[in-house]
Amino acid sequence: MSRWSLDIVASYPRLRALAWAGDVLYASRGYSLLSTTVGARPIAWSEVARYKPPWWRNLTASTSLTFRLVRDGFHALTRLSSGAMVAAVPGAIVTLPPGGTEFQATHKILRGTRPLHICAVPDGTVYFGEYFDNAERDEVHIYASMDHGMTWQVAHTFPESAIRHVHNIVYDRWANCLWILTGDNGDECRVLRASCDLKNIETVLTGNQQARAVAAVPTAEGLYFPSDTPSEANHLYCLDRRQKLHVLADIPSSSIYGCRVSDALFFSTMVEPSEVNHEDSSWLYGSLGGATWTRQLSWKKDRWPFGLFQYGNALLPDGENSTGFLAVSTVAVTPGDLETSVWRVVR
Repeated sequence: MSRWSLDIVASYPRLRALAWAGDVLYASRGYSLLSTTVGARPIAWSEVARYKPPWWRNLTASTSLTFRLVRDGFHALTRLSSGAMVAAVPGAIVTLPPGGTEFQATHKILRGTRPLHICAVPDGTVYFGEYFDNAERDEVHIYASMDHGMTWQVAHTFPESAIRHVHNIVYDRWANCLWILTGDNGDECRVLRASCDLKNIETVLTGNQQARAVAAVPTAEGLYFPSDTPSEANHLYCLDRRQKLHVLADIPSSSIYGCRVSDALFFSTMVEPSEVNHEDSSWLYGSLGGATWTRQLSWKKDRWPFGLFQYGNALLPDGENSTGFLAVSTVAVTPGDLETSVWRVVR
C-alpha cells in the first residue's frame, strides 16, 4: 500500500455535511441548506433552500447546546436525478422540488423522530426505514416514494418481533441491489440483500451483534461495514461478492458513519461508553483499497452529558463523491463541536 495522508483544507463552524452529488457537497446550517463545488478555490457556500420548522425550533437552533439537546436541523439528505431533494428533519420527511427554494413536509414521522438515512435508486424511487425505540417489537415499515418524494406509502413491513428498527438502506450500483441493515438484538440484527423494488429480500447475515450495523459502503469488491454494538468488541468487515465475510480491523467502539472518496474508504467511531467500549475519543479510520486500515484523525468527547447532549461522533456524508476530498462533521467533541472540516486525500 502506498503512503498517504489527510491534509486539512478548511473548517466551517455550525455546519453539517449531509450528502455529495458528484463534486457538489450539500450541508446544512440550522434549517438552511447550502452547497459548494469542492475543488474550486476558495470553497464558497451558497444557500440552496430552507425549511421552516415549528417556531420554537428557531430558538433552540440558535445555540449549540439547545441545538444538540433537541436534535435540531437536517439529519439526512439525498438528491434525485430529477433535481428534487428529499431530507429528514425532526418529525418529518421534507421534499424540495426541482428549482424550489423551500422544503415542504411530505410525510409526518409517526414513530420516533426521524430515519437515520434516506436512499434513492436510479429509477427515482426513494426509501427510508422506520427508526424508533420499539420496546414492544411492533411491526416496522419501509416507506417508498415513486413521485420524487411528494407522496409516501408502505413498501415493506417487517412483522411483529422480527426486528427492532431499520438502521439503513444502501443502494449498491455494482450489484444493482439494496442492502438493508436492521437491529438490535439476536436475530433482529440482519444484513439483508434486496431487489430495488423490494420484491425479493434475502437474509445474508444475522443472529449476532457482529451483524448489527448502521454504516455500509459498497465497492466493486463487496460491501464494507463496521459493527455497531455496545456489548462486544467492534470490527470492520468486508462482505465480498461471493458473500464471504472478511474481518479487516478491530475498532474501539461502535461505528455508524462511513463513506468513499475514490478508492479510499472511511469509517468513524463514536464515543458510546459501555462495559466493553472505553474509548473517550471519536476516531476516523481510513484505507486505500480496503485491505489495510489505519487511524487517521481523532476528536475527544466534550464535557457535556452523553444522553442529553449526544455522543461524541464524526459524521460522514452520504452520496457519490467524485472529488479527492473528504468532508467530516463533528459533534459533542472538543475542539470541533458542530463543525465541518474538509480534507484533501494526499497520495
